[in-house]
Amino acid sequence: MALTREFMGAFSIFERSSSSSSSKVLLNQSTFWQNKLLQQKQFLVPVQQRRVHSRKAGAAGVRRGINNPVAALSEDLVKGAASSAVPGAAEKPVKFKVRAVLTVKKNIKEDFKETLVNQFDALTEKIGRNVVLELVGTEVDPRTKGPKKSREAVLKDWSKKSNVKAERVHYTAEFLVDSNFGTPGAITVANKHQKEFFLETITIEGFACGPVHFQCNSWVQSTKDHSGKRIFFANQPYLPSETPAGLRALREKELKDIRGTGKGVRKLSDRIYDYDVYNDLGNPDRGSEFVRPSLGGEQRPYPRRCRTGRLPTDTDLLAESRIEKPLPIYVPRDEQFEESKQDAFSAGRLKGALHNLIPLLKASISARNHDFSGFSDIDSLYSEGLLLNLGLKDGLLKKLPLPNVVSKIQESSQGLLKYNSPKILSRDKFAWLRDDEFARQALAGVNPVGIERLQAFPPVSNLDPKIYGPQESALKEEHIIGQLDGMSVQQALDENKLYVLDHHDIYLPFLDRINALDGRKAYATRTIFFLNSLGTLKPIAIELSLPPSGPSSRSKRVLTPAADATSNWLWQIAKAHVCSNDAGVHQLVNHWLRTHACIEPFILAAHRQLSAMHPIYKLLDPHMRYTLEINALARQNLINADGVIESCFTPGRYCMEMSAAAYKNWRFDKEGLPADLIRRGMAVPDPTQPHGLKLLIEDYPYAADGLLIWSAIEDWVRTYVSHYYPNSSQICDDKELQSWYAESINTGHADLRHESWWPTLINGDDLVSILTTIIWLASAQHAALNFGQYPYGGYVPNRPPLMRRLVPDENDPEYTSFLAEPHKYFLLALPSVLQATKYMAVVDTLSTHSPDEEYLGERQQPWIWSGDGEITEAFFEFSAEIRRIEKEIEKRNSDPSRRNRCGAGVLPYELLVPSSEPGVTCKGVPNSVSI
Repeated sequence: MALTREFMGAFSIFERSSSSSSSKVLLNQSTFWQNKLLQQKQFLVPVQQRRVHSRKAGAAGVRRGINNPVAALSEDLVKGAASSAVPGAAEKPVKFKVRAVLTVKKNIKEDFKETLVNQFDALTEKIGRNVVLELVGTEVDPRTKGPKKSREAVLKDWSKKSNVKAERVHYTAEFLVDSNFGTPGAITVANKHQKEFFLETITIEGFACGPVHFQCNSWVQSTKDHSGKRIFFANQPYLPSETPAGLRALREKELKDIRGTGKGVRKLSDRIYDYDVYNDLGNPDRGSEFVRPSLGGEQRPYPRRCRTGRLPTDTDLLAESRIEKPLPIYVPRDEQFEESKQDAFSAGRLKGALHNLIPLLKASISARNHDFSGFSDIDSLYSEGLLLNLGLKDGLLKKLPLPNVVSKIQESSQGLLKYNSPKILSRDKFAWLRDDEFARQALAGVNPVGIERLQAFPPVSNLDPKIYGPQESALKEEHIIGQLDGMSVQQALDENKLYVLDHHDIYLPFLDRINALDGRKAYATRTIFFLNSLGTLKPIAIELSLPPSGPSSRSKRVLTPAADATSNWLWQIAKAHVCSNDAGVHQLVNHWLRTHACIEPFILAAHRQLSAMHPIYKLLDPHMRYTLEINALARQNLINADGVIESCFTPGRYCMEMSAAAYKNWRFDKEGLPADLIRRGMAVPDPTQPHGLKLLIEDYPYAADGLLIWSAIEDWVRTYVSHYYPNSSQICDDKELQSWYAESINTGHADLRHESWWPTLINGDDLVSILTTIIWLASAQHAALNFGQYPYGGYVPNRPPLMRRLVPDENDPEYTSFLAEPHKYFLLALPSVLQATKYMAVVDTLSTHSPDEEYLGERQQPWIWSGDGEITEAFFEFSAEIRRIEKEIEKRNSDPSRRNRCGAGVLPYELLVPSSEPGVTCKGVPNSVSI
């Protein structure tokens, strides 16, 4: 009887719908089936007993989820019910009603124009300009040879609910379907309104199989802009070969629409994914100083980005014309930020405008204030704030041609006038001066992926000696022998005690051009570290290299830790140059190139080649969110000619050329955490260890925490892959999967497509490795490199993004002024007030979590994203493992034996703590590259 009640409850929707006037024509199907059920209870079977494990059974049947325990009719009962309901029903199936519930997400803030359009749509509803839906079944109609379809249904109560101010509004529609309709597999939506709307989910109630869920999360455009119907598939995943017959044509059509034709200028409402080179960073029409080379192609290899199709510039037909802020740049409509994310980014843009404006005023009002005159000037950015420091009056503010900004300055409750104190100052204000903190940040700072084990001494360059001079380093044994705790250099090498931060080869080819820029001075640096018995590093030598300008030129210089006051200041300036080098490599290579640009081709190919019903698309979906949008915004505002990156980092206008130079050495097969650690010599393979490798610096916070997350992702992906691909032949035969991977390489990474190191995709292990690497890069790797930018770089002396003076030499004219006021020389070597405050504003924005952030182990609509119950259950197990990792990291941060993350004034390592609150927190691992 319990099952009977469960079954009858599942069909209660029919009773609610049968009271309409059409019930005179329709058979009350639910009442009939309930009465029939009392006579034929033996046909009722619980869903759990009827689950078909198609692959395990060797059949390519339909997977059935375990969602909620719902009773279902056997096929015999359905057939019997239909045939005995009405005489001749086998020829003329009876019709019954099912209900759709649509969840539409509304903008909380509407401008006047949007309000008018909404009111207009509400009025035109009455004359038939409405939202029309049609259900599509998984089976083929033998009469039409096409998929079975319901009658079209109209969304109810749109006009009545037009003034509802809730974030989500629910609408209903009723469908008329035949009793032999089968299972719904898709739904089409035609929006005849003037305005697009964001469709979050659809749930169909009333079928014997229980509720059918559609996870849409997509903008539905007006038919006046896009004439076709939108297609949404139910949440049941299918490999291409298992696609039900009724859905095959729709599956192909949807992918064809998304790919587009590769022609024409993209409209903001388009949903087309395609590739292009980075030919939109410069703006030659503004003048020669804004010309930048195109990235991507034989001359400067680079990953591809999303195509916009904009017309070429007037000056250079190979350069794409630019759209400047605040006008939006094209990305496919569903990739654009949602409202809460837009608000967060908009606030950041406002903050950037303020911090550009105010230092500019400061510099123009008093030339003496162009540079920091003392460390107290930097401290005042966090205490007094720039406006208070300037003493500007309302009268002056009102003269500025920026009334909106000014009003927000006066009315802001967000503290935009002051910078928040960075985390590096929270426990020990002077920690940044210490050598041990300088070294600790190489393991637990914002760029912990650059340090390598030194495998030969002295280090050797890989650059062409004919162009860049001798490959040998200026480092000698006498520079370091006294700092090795009694070891010889060879013994220290053999015992894995020597490590290096080597930025020599990436910077040296650009130094002549960088040092010719106004207000830029840089070296190519190498820093040698020694691992002491406590498990911490100490810097023992810094090599500063300049391009050889002649046979007698002293282009290389080595500094060692201080022995007196003068050498202490020289050492501090040398460390600042190392940090500046590291900041550039971090931003241009490890952060932008490796986690933003190199991921974009995989995302573009996923949308173009994997159907929304493909299980691998469903797996990757949360890890692709917002990435195309943030990359487009970066091209518009950050990495463009004269953009924030060029103006704030040492390489200046050569920043992106340096990034392209690094891409030549990028290897996808080394981007996974274990492979990267082994490549850098920071770990050795060891099958006896939990992760299959042994860290040579046991207290390496980034690596130790990262391996926990890597293993959790890998286990989740392996469970997922083995569920859908129990044998290798299915992977080889999956045309969508193979097309995705092939296009990611051959088109998205076209300049490296012939490299032999690309992993193959022929079995489950290959697929697990590829997917784990992509998810790792999009989530944990990006988080480790991004969300510490303001906490560590917000105090510019700790991590200056650029340097303006070289380390003084006794023969330099300014050496005397250095000796007289070394702290002033140091500050003059750092960025100016304008450069520093602009940089601080930007990294503050980039380090901020938005309120709608989705973290690792979370998903939108976690119960319905997949119709496969086993997979839903496995995902919740993955989520639980992520929570366990969070507790383990918290425990590690309280362990005094881990000196690189615990101790007096030592910051805990929290960049790989999975969850976070909104704001700048120095922790949190979002699912995707979303900022």
